Amino acid sequence: MKVLLLLVTFFVASISDAQVTPPAPFGILPSERQLRWHETEMYVLVHFTPTTFENKEWGYGDADPGIFNPSDFDAGQIIKAAKAGGFKGLVFVAKHHDGFALWPTATTTYNISKSPWNDGKGDMVGAFAEACRAQGFKFGVYCSPWDRNNPVYGTNDYVRIYREQLRELYTRYGNLFMSWHDGANGGDGYYGGARESRKIDRSVYYGWDTTWAMTRKLQPGASIFSDVGWDVRWVGNERGEAAPTSWATYTPMPLDGKSKAGPGEVKDELNPEGTRHGDFWMPAECDVPLRKGWFFHPSENNTVKSPEKLFDIYLKSVGRGGALDLGLAPDTRGLLHEEDVKALQGFGELLGKTFAKDLAKDARIAASQVRGGNKSRYGTSKLTDGDRYSYWSTDDGISDPDLTIEWSEPRTFDLFRLRENIKLGQRIEAMEIDSWEDGRWKPIASASSIGACRLILLPAPVTTQKIRVRVTKSPVCVALSELGIFHSRG
Repeated sequence: MKVLLLLVTFFVASISDAQVTPPAPFGILPSERQLRWHETEMYVLVHFTPTTFENKEWGYGDADPGIFNPSDFDAGQIIKAAKAGGFKGLVFVAKHHDGFALWPTATTTYNISKSPWNDGKGDMVGAFAEACRAQGFKFGVYCSPWDRNNPVYGTNDYVRIYREQLRELYTRYGNLFMSWHDGANGGDGYYGGARESRKIDRSVYYGWDTTWAMTRKLQPGASIFSDVGWDVRWVGNERGEAAPTSWATYTPMPLDGKSKAGPGEVKDELNPEGTRHGDFWMPAECDVPLRKGWFFHPSENNTVKSPEKLFDIYLKSVGRGGALDLGLAPDTRGLLHEEDVKALQGFGELLGKTFAKDLAKDARIAASQVRGGNKSRYGTSKLTDGDRYSYWSTDDGISDPDLTIEWSEPRTFDLFRLRENIKLGQRIEAMEIDSWEDGRWKPIASASSIGACRLILLPAPVTTQKIRVRVTKSPVCVALSELGIFHSRG
């Protein structure tokens, strides 16, 4: 009889579960490759070319390949240091604006085979790709569209050369997580000895639709970054900061300002916030160098950002739904300087300490409403299970629910982490957090967007036994996948 009762109960529960349909997706959604990009959160961008040996920030394109000869190059040292900082991927500058290709390419004689490094038999792109695989790191490449060395830059012949360079990079070095393209295009350069300024219209010159169709075909898992957008857009500054309100959707604007543009088409103004209800899922990458500049300069050893500064940048990049792209600059040895390694190590330790204990896991979390009453599928346990895509949700039409988080005794904290299940879109537009103090609710924090990640650092730690999270504006029901509570100053 007990067995029969259990079977009946299970059958009824199964029918009930089946009747509770999931929330409908809202707005534009991310692709699978964009989901993997969001999950990466932090990666590094490595600049190392003859420009390093010239002690310049940008190479002109006329440097002798013979100067590129690092004495102790070790890609593993660079990746190990980045990994210690909590980073998960590396984008290597295979060719910067100076045009020097750091792999043995058939497209130009201005390449690493003309360098004395490894007796002209070296492949630095390959060395980074291999070291990334060995350490479980994601690998991507940056191949500058602008080439200040190539004599045919500005003609259709160069566009064919550039596409062939991308084809080589896409087919020789395994799966890439990013194909990175800078926005600097055209200007003064060496150009095979011409030493002149060449202007191009970057909106049409490269034929981006055709060029990036190669990426889709040869590297379908690679997210394309460009300041003119595609999978990932430039946030609009090199401070590593997204806007306090940050939307992952975006509608590019064309140069004439009269009609909408598609991804990859040039716009006259960048919108750091993104576009609410935008036409494309195009989240922001927040790039910033670890040092003052993107290339190594001995005089800037005292400009390396501290772990505390990096944490502040992390809060304003990853913590606003974007990704942090940190520029690393090896020295002429081919290694990261000791100060850089120290800063990365300290940043990683700070992250580890901050997020070591999630106080929300020790709390009782009650929701004002659960979708269909189905707590096993849409209840508050989904907020602390570590799964970015399980979620607490409410019935359709209930877009202003709240959560009450209560402990058995007072807790001290100063940092919140919230995530939405972005597979269902970016939904919440405003929320507030209250602390129970002296028998009443006191507002302590608010946010105007959440998305893939929202980090909210309080001005000072708060000690209380109970808090409340209120969604105050959302066009549809919520799909909140995480609520984390931490003490960063503890």
